[in-house]
Amino acid sequence: MRAAGDMAPLALTMGEPAGVGGELTLRAWLQAKQAGPFLAVDDPARLRALADRLGLGVPLAEIADPSEAVPVFAKALPVLPERLAAPVTPGRPDTANAGAVIRSVERAARLALDGRIAGLVTNPIQKSVLYKAGFDHPGHTEYLGALCGIAEPVMMLACRELRAVPVTVHISLAEAVRTLGPAVIVAHGRIVAEALRQDFGIARPRLAVAGLNPHAGEEGSLGREDIDIVAPAVAALQAEGIDARGPLPPDTLFSPRARNTYDAALCMYHDQALIPVKALDFDGGVNITLGLPIVRTSPDHGTALDIAGTGKAGADSLIAALGMARLIAVNRARAA
Repeated sequence: MRAAGDMAPLALTMGEPAGVGGELTLRAWLQAKQAGPFLAVDDPARLRALADRLGLGVPLAEIADPSEAVPVFAKALPVLPERLAAPVTPGRPDTANAGAVIRSVERAARLALDGRIAGLVTNPIQKSVLYKAGFDHPGHTEYLGALCGIAEPVMMLACRELRAVPVTVHISLAEAVRTLGPAVIVAHGRIVAEALRQDFGIARPRLAVAGLNPHAGEEGSLGREDIDIVAPAVAALQAEGIDARGPLPPDTLFSPRARNTYDAALCMYHDQALIPVKALDFDGGVNITLGLPIVRTSPDHGTALDIAGTGKAGADSLIAALGMARLIAVNRARAA
């Protein structure tokens, strides 16, 4: 794959058509042109109707190839058509449109793999609707991993004040504890350290590894998982030359003073990573997939079906995701 230049367009996927993704796409074009050119892989008729409904003056330009996006971006939102099978009612997803949602993601991923776009930003999907239509991946991250031939891509949540990575993701807390082991922690630590170097330009990344139990187990009195699982993983990362520290007490790991001592926090389960990011910057948080040969980011929120089509949705997180994707693309191009 050739490195995409910093002026190559990003691709913004459709997301759930009945959710807020279309509105966010329109608002992002109005508000975030400084992030560089992007195209929407979407249904132009759907976007045009939504713009009219919300009174958003966004001109659209249908394109046949990503190379057409850059010349028209200043005057219109470029749209690579992906037609929907059924009319859209805001707030009411239809499984008939699931195929277009999935194709939008796949087309953007293929374009990124071919080096024809700088990266992709995914609007939120309604997973339950896709599951009913036969989609057999837990979510975007796993699907993109399959498209790229990567078995275990890694999720990072990032905002201005914090980067956090959950080692276990969309499983129960009980299952997370059963699944956790030194090998999976080490594998995540390697990917995170390399991503910090390649994608964020940090020459010597510093990882803070959270403990699993309160107070990181209190020397075993609150559970031995931190002694038997987390500490050996940290030692293994250190032996590979990675600047990793832990297990660290999770209740103090995200304080302002502590955040100044590391570049990313490696967390043991989903909420341990996502709660601090969302508490610090709910509107500006970005979901980044690490370990892929392509750039992928996403806003850190869902489809917001309850406010879809009302004009109430804010585009801050999507704009942050576009900016983050552009930054990573530029850093990768420079590194290459």
